[in-house]
Amino acid sequence: MPSMRILALFLLAIGFRHQGSAQQECSNGFEMDRISGQCLDVDECRTIAEACRGDMMCVNQNGGYLCIPRRSTVYRDPYASPYERPNAYPPPPAPVPAPNFPSASRPPLCRFGYTMDESNQCVDIDECLSETHQCNPTQVCINTEGGYTCSCTEGYWLLEGQCLDIDECRYGYCQQLCANVPGSYSCTCNPGFTLNTDGRSCQDVNECATENPCVQNCVNTYGSFLCRCNPGYELGDDGIACTDMDECSFSEFLCQHECVNGPGSFHCTCPSGYLLLDDSRSCEDIDECENRNNTCTVQQTCLNIQGAYKCLDPVRCEEPYMPINDNRCMCPAENTGCRDKPFTIVHRHMDMVSTRSVPTDIFQMQATTRYPGAYYIFQIKSGNEGREFYMRQTGPISATLVMTRPIKGPRDITLDLEMVTVNTVVNFRGSSVIRLTIFISPHSF
Repeated sequence: MPSMRILALFLLAIGFRHQGSAQQECSNGFEMDRISGQCLDVDECRTIAEACRGDMMCVNQNGGYLCIPRRSTVYRDPYASPYERPNAYPPPPAPVPAPNFPSASRPPLCRFGYTMDESNQCVDIDECLSETHQCNPTQVCINTEGGYTCSCTEGYWLLEGQCLDIDECRYGYCQQLCANVPGSYSCTCNPGFTLNTDGRSCQDVNECATENPCVQNCVNTYGSFLCRCNPGYELGDDGIACTDMDECSFSEFLCQHECVNGPGSFHCTCPSGYLLLDDSRSCEDIDECENRNNTCTVQQTCLNIQGAYKCLDPVRCEEPYMPINDNRCMCPAENTGCRDKPFTIVHRHMDMVSTRSVPTDIFQMQATTRYPGAYYIFQIKSGNEGREFYMRQTGPISATLVMTRPIKGPRDITLDLEMVTVNTVVNFRGSSVIRLTIFISPHSF
């Protein structure tokens, strides 16, 4: 070709098939068609960016490509006339004939991972179904186009070609208790809970609604339950049974008289002669004399005392005394038998509760007349053998009876309280006696 014409030719190679292995290969410039299994030419002018540079143009060839000028230069024939040369151009290059490949004498083969079917088409081989894969027992075979991949089953993860168990318990899959097992995990719940249908979360069990283990009252709590007892009962050591509470043992002041314990409660009682008040604990004396609920005769006088009553007979004055009124006896001065005896004896009565606190003033005695030059002496003449009383003089003409020791009833005590009158002016000495009968109740109220 003349030097004025610039032509660059890039012919890479001739395509061919390599037989003798399980996979068919194509030479450079050709690629395998999956359907037909034939080697087809590659259009490098479309697939290679800037295959030809500058002012060159790419022309595809079978198994290669050519780079030719986009515009041919003027061809000058040195032997032509000068007048013939200005517009002369060289003729275009002759086309390169396509290479003639020899046809294969044997049937085409499929590449690795494919097999020929009855219609001479290459179809994919399912290595997983035919068990021709090389996955280990802990892996799962997944078929792909022309091959396969080995993946791990659920609960495992792939590390350096090995499937290792995933410890799901580390990631808090379970709400409460988790037990890791190979390839999976198991959720359980604490006592008092049940596993939900999702297999992970736990729900509280209402023991009170299902089995009610309590003897009396059941209170459901989160994950458990509590037993409660009715008023008057206390919970046993087992936390379930209820036993009666002995309220009477708590305090001796719960009832004024007697506390009677009952199942789950208690009640107060009063002794005979008393009435239980509205507060259900206090006792009030019944006045049998006022209510006429007594057995006294017409001649007797009814004296109400705490919890009972006394029928008092009329006062009888013993010789040499003579009655002055209902409760007073007098010994006349002109009677020689009265010389050393008290001038008057006055009968009095009073009641008192048992074990009354001491010391306490219980009775007052006083002279009714005061004479010039006279003074008075008060003393207990009889009835104080137990020394439970003494007389404390509170003034020139008065004194008080003081109880010094608590006395437990029921008991009747008669004291002769004597007032001695001494007059030094007229040289007189005489006395008067109050005969005091004290009825002590058997109760302290």
